[in-house]
Amino acid sequence: MNMNDAPKAVQSTQAWLEDILLAQRTAHAADPNPDIRQRLDRLQRLATMTEQHGAELVQAIQADFGHRSAHETRLTDLFMIGTAIRHAARHLSKWMKTRRVETALHYLPGRNRLMRQPLGVVGVLSPWNYPYQLAMGPSIAAIAAGNRVMIKPSEYTPRFSALLEQIVSVHFAREELAVVNGGLEVGQAFSALPFDHLLFTGSTAAGRQVAVAAAHNLTPVTLELGGKSPAIIDPSANLTAAARSIAFGKLLNAGQTCIAPDYVLVPHAQRDAFVLALARASRQMYGESADNPDYTSIISERHFSRLQTLVDEALAQGAAALRPMFSATPDPSDAVSWHARKFPPTLLLDVRPDMRVMQEEIFGPVLPIVTYSGDVNEAITFVNEHDRPLALYWYGTNTAHRDRVLDRTVSGGVTVNDCIWHFAQESQPFGGVGASGMGAYHGEWGFRTFSKEKPVFLQAPINGIGLLYPPYGKLFEAMVRVLKAIT
Repeated sequence: MNMNDAPKAVQSTQAWLEDILLAQRTAHAADPNPDIRQRLDRLQRLATMTEQHGAELVQAIQADFGHRSAHETRLTDLFMIGTAIRHAARHLSKWMKTRRVETALHYLPGRNRLMRQPLGVVGVLSPWNYPYQLAMGPSIAAIAAGNRVMIKPSEYTPRFSALLEQIVSVHFAREELAVVNGGLEVGQAFSALPFDHLLFTGSTAAGRQVAVAAAHNLTPVTLELGGKSPAIIDPSANLTAAARSIAFGKLLNAGQTCIAPDYVLVPHAQRDAFVLALARASRQMYGESADNPDYTSIISERHFSRLQTLVDEALAQGAAALRPMFSATPDPSDAVSWHARKFPPTLLLDVRPDMRVMQEEIFGPVLPIVTYSGDVNEAITFVNEHDRPLALYWYGTNTAHRDRVLDRTVSGGVTVNDCIWHFAQESQPFGGVGASGMGAYHGEWGFRTFSKEKPVFLQAPINGIGLLYPPYGKLFEAMVRVLKAIT
């Protein structure tokens, strides 16, 4: 019996993963630069897989969450992946072309060119919150760039992860695209594999561990992390429109979104009006009952309890809570109720920076409201006193204030007068900065992340470079003077 036939249980985790990696490396060595026809075929198979198994994916994700809005899954996991595939297929020919690059006068008639080549085998460590989108989004970019891909999805979504492994094996050879499942041990072994590039989406703490593991092999990494993404309400903002937008961005997937607003900065004088508008918008979208099918559950009892602890600690330290929906907090251990683990949207008022809810990424439907004087510089200072966030949101009509915020803050991405939609732009890079991540993907930026951009200088048969060769003397000095004059 060879390793390919041996059951996973008989093999060590490391040997099993290395066996798959070797198969993909061997396939890459035999075909190191797939042509556009092959790449388009793989993208089309991804599209077909998404279409054929969409209903199953929705059901599996819903089962893993306890309840997850089918509409949210269709929008954020399936629709966005379909959009990304179509965008990549439409632009792939242009992305693959060798580019002309300017050649300095003194190197003419030589020519500069820039080639884009596949790196080889790409690893994708994907999270549980948008399990299909965040597994397949990076894979689309890696496949478009001509790479082989291994995916390790989250153990928090076991039904989805098992389904993904199954359907990928139907539509792809293991040498093209493979899914490996398992718990923490498999995840740790996966991040230590000598990939040609590794992309991880998850928490900042876990991202640090992945970066350390990858560093042993000098594996380049793209880290899509999180942090506390602020929403700034300028005094010039339309409070009703801003509240509706923030309610959507915060309550989508019950706040289990890395780019969800993690706190709101609102002028003192507008706080009460904004809070009322936010409560009204939340009720308009999701009603007042926990059994609303559009409102998603928290992924696990542990995550539910963590949210409750964050709120309880803040209340004990002097904060006030406003819960505009749900008459009571559901019991996360109630396995009978289909809406178990639905955490009520919670607005926290009078929070302080030293509270844990203002120190940690919340990742749930809890939103601290922080007041400031209305001076844009004060808002900027507050944001800059914290780690650089994955996203930033600004609401208002004062363009001078807007431009000052954009100029004086650093974040992964920004949406102005709306929430989260910068993520959906395939013509823009998506990525964090500092504690919120490094590197970027989406569209052409993903193609470039998973490519080696190789510079090539084509020397002309007749050229003057030989005039710079030894033995050095007067001719060399004269040539240096000429080059200084023309550069």
